[in-house]
Amino acid sequence: GYTSVCAQKARLTLAEKGLEWESHVMALNGDHLEPAYLKLNPNGVVPTLVHDGNVIVESTVIMHYLDDTFPAPPLMPRHPLDRARAHLFTKLIDEYIHPACIVFSFATANRAPLAGLSKEERDAQLARAPLKRQSGYKRAGVEEGINSPMGKEATQSFEKLLKWIQQSTERGPWLAGADFSLADIAATPYVLR
Repeated sequence: GYTSVCAQKARLTLAEKGLEWESHVMALNGDHLEPAYLKLNPNGVVPTLVHDGNVIVESTVIMHYLDDTFPAPPLMPRHPLDRARAHLFTKLIDEYIHPACIVFSFATANRAPLAGLSKEERDAQLARAPLKRQSGYKRAGVEEGINSPMGKEATQSFEKLLKWIQQSTERGPWLAGADFSLADIAATPYVLR
């Protein structure tokens, strides 16, 4: 999906590596929950990378796979402490920022289509998603909006992200040291969102 922050992470990594690739854009209007796609990615999320007949899912895993498979230019710092910082950034983004982003996205840009459904229709649509916790974030965003308890927690998570970025860039030009890395790629789509 063009608007998917996770798909953006994969595309940014592919671009930084200078790799040629073929895109299969999902509309994300239920097509990601169809049996053919779920066969590739049982979580029903994007992106999914198919490389040499192998399926790799989860954007952070895809980023690391691409960096390991195509080592030039390297997108992980060489110094162990900087590598640890890069890993910490991607972990924190996956665990805190991505759920916050789902709440924000469904409280704003994605709210209208689901809010227009009856509660039963909305529940049926959200029940289709394999990742139930994500359905909970979406439900809170649609039904309660940005001022919900989850919305307030999402705001705090994004405030932490901005603080992490500020602290990191006080130490050097990039989030995990002297060079652009997967940490910068991981954070970029969320800052843009």
